[in-house]
Amino acid sequence: MRLAALRWAGAILLAASPCAAETMSGALARAYVGNPDLNQTRAGVRATDENLPRATSRWRPNVRATGDFGYNYLDLHAGRVGGLDQRAGTLPRSVGLQVSQRLFDGQITLNGVRQAESNILGARETLRETELNVLQTGANAYMNVLLAIAILDLRKNNITVLEQQLRQTRDRFDVGEVTRTDVAQAQSQLATGRSDYFRAQADLQTAIAAYRQVIGVEPTKLEPARSIEHLLPRSLDKAVDLALYEHPRIQAALHAVDAAELQVKVVEGELYPSVNLVGSVEQNFAQQGFPRWRQFNTTILGQVSVPIYQNGGETYARVRQAKESFGQTRLQADQRRDEVRAAVVSSWGQLETARAVIQSSRAAVKAAEIALEGIREEAKVGQRTTFDVLFAQQTLLDARVRLVTAQRDQVVASYAVMASIGRLSAANLALDVERYDPTIHFDQVKDQWIGLRTPDGR
Repeated sequence: MRLAALRWAGAILLAASPCAAETMSGALARAYVGNPDLNQTRAGVRATDENLPRATSRWRPNVRATGDFGYNYLDLHAGRVGGLDQRAGTLPRSVGLQVSQRLFDGQITLNGVRQAESNILGARETLRETELNVLQTGANAYMNVLLAIAILDLRKNNITVLEQQLRQTRDRFDVGEVTRTDVAQAQSQLATGRSDYFRAQADLQTAIAAYRQVIGVEPTKLEPARSIEHLLPRSLDKAVDLALYEHPRIQAALHAVDAAELQVKVVEGELYPSVNLVGSVEQNFAQQGFPRWRQFNTTILGQVSVPIYQNGGETYARVRQAKESFGQTRLQADQRRDEVRAAVVSSWGQLETARAVIQSSRAAVKAAEIALEGIREEAKVGQRTTFDVLFAQQTLLDARVRLVTAQRDQVVASYAVMASIGRLSAANLALDVERYDPTIHFDQVKDQWIGLRTPDGR
């Protein structure tokens, strides 16, 4: 029992050969590459990138070609008036080309382009937050598996000790040193220990399932993981300042504020005049039923449209609505700041608590070991009962469970602090992966005028 205690009290370990062991960095790299939530968010960012060429398309000309072909039968008899008779079937046809260019639209296009850019930047910040959430969840899953295995090992070792204790109690009962009550107490404690062991097995299966969901593969052999406190700010105040400046949730909210403000200008632009330039060319053949009839027509027009009152005032309602939405997004940004600040303070407190609990748990384990050894020796000479031995054994087991739990909590809390300040990323963790760059796809599509193929900017 003591050897097992020393093995688990020092660190949360998994008995495995080092050559085949998975590390925290390796597991998080798997999650970074293959996590479905992260990959679907990346796809969402690529879809958002297309809003920019959609917005800039309003600056580009519209070109439309037309053509028609048919059959016409004409039976014309002018009589005494003109003496003109015509009876013939013809194939009328025409081809045309029309080009229109928007010259002024009340700054709708300009503000729409700026709005698309703000939305793209906001989507990138959402991607950053998804990345840190996935990495944090992956770290939690990794440590939960290690903790579940550690507790399962402790529970298993406890059953071995309790079985030995039951045999000793029965031997002492056979020679009359203890009563049947002592035997029943030992049996009860062993049954409870086995129940705890089965519960620990279920907890391990749950932890493995969560690991598989986040990392993408089931855990086999995991190495111990260390806290990343060396990457954290040295004080809570600095952590809060960094979070308020860098956290992607706040940055995304600020970009949403910009987009909402521009939406007001986009809708207001519908109340301004618009100016378009339209040019067309058309060639007609065999028109009006005359086989030799040809007509060529070209036109260049400047069109000015001045809205006076349209859609029953619906545009004005949308302007007011956009202004209210703008105010709402500003309040949401303030709310995001409060959320981030609270998360930093909470995770920082959890980290400090885990440190303190580790120190106290180590002292508790050491004291419980000494107490158990003394009580066992006293029980041999009849100064302690079987209940005293079993109680001391349970106290030591609980102390060891608290210690390995606190060790897990310290690692998890360090990742939580890193996430709460917005710096938990593959780059800052130096993960051995090819990092996803959202600007690659953006650069591929931002100036595209035509094309149906989706660029592989991944």
